[in-house]
Amino acid sequence: MAKRDYYEVLGVERSAVAADIKKAYRKLALELHPDRNPDDPTAEDKFKEASEAYGVLSDAQKRATYDQFGHQGMGAQGAGFGDMNDIFSQFGDIFSDIFGGGSPFGRRAQRNGPQRGADLRTSVQLSLKEAVLGVKREISLAHPGPCETCDGSGAEGGQRKLCARCHGSGQITHQRGMFMMQTSCPNCQGQGSTVEQPCTKCKGSGHVEINRTVKVTFPAGIDDGQTLRVPNQGLAGRMKGPPGHLYVEVHVESDPRFQREGFDLICGANVSFPQAALGADVEIELIDDSKEKVHIPAGSQPNETVVLRGKGIPHINGHGNGDLIVVVQVQVPKRLSSKAKKLLKELDETLRD
Repeated sequence: MAKRDYYEVLGVERSAVAADIKKAYRKLALELHPDRNPDDPTAEDKFKEASEAYGVLSDAQKRATYDQFGHQGMGAQGAGFGDMNDIFSQFGDIFSDIFGGGSPFGRRAQRNGPQRGADLRTSVQLSLKEAVLGVKREISLAHPGPCETCDGSGAEGGQRKLCARCHGSGQITHQRGMFMMQTSCPNCQGQGSTVEQPCTKCKGSGHVEINRTVKVTFPAGIDDGQTLRVPNQGLAGRMKGPPGHLYVEVHVESDPRFQREGFDLICGANVSFPQAALGADVEIELIDDSKEKVHIPAGSQPNETVVLRGKGIPHINGHGNGDLIVVVQVQVPKRLSSKAKKLLKELDETLRD
């Protein structure tokens, strides 16, 4: 396929100054790099295209040649990147600005060094009582992990052979025009060593299925939809790198007695008509199953509320509690004795007078 115009690739005018070209490339680098687009198989090609365009237009001499002769005039001066290591080698300063001093393709560029393990994600169901009061749970996990038989090397007895092509560096050097470029060794996939006799347990992969449990403490006051981070409980790192983290998403079940609103709890208090009219002390059950007396003021109307300060949900940061909001629910009897009917009629007449 014919190459696209470099100015079109970066989305700049042909009259753009160097600062505009660099700004456009920085924006595309953030949008297109493959680690941010794992589900897009075209992301790496798009990124290479943008990097090639920047490699030419950011160099005054190359840009002048391109402006005069187009792609045909570039010849050996073209960027011609082979892989992400080439791109990072060429534009390390740009990536340092964007990604805080490191390559956005750390897993590609640092295959020989320690690598942090991948993060794990799971979810757990908690009752409202557990979420309000806090709880400790054992969570079962199943995931790939280093093979103990070969210590994660993939080789029988844990003995890998020094790569004959890259001599253990994991990189090979190419000369592209006037540039010396490094790429990952295709013989050992950048690991610096190869497997002669694959491990019989993991079949040379270096990983096996691991089943384990992790104790997780859910703090009092955690809410539905929140995610708890458990440090260093993800997948093991490679080359003695640190493990990843475990992220647990919390789902809180509904409760028949209480409703949550932020850090407040809402519950109902059933009272009779006389209690609502005259006032009364009624006993309600709290979220921890203990009992609490609540005073219902005389003349309370249906759905009016009584607020118990500090009897709600603990703030997850440790600063106080929400409130318990008690909703007055006046109970109207469905069946009445003759005597009750007579008394109610007398009461109705008295209230009318």
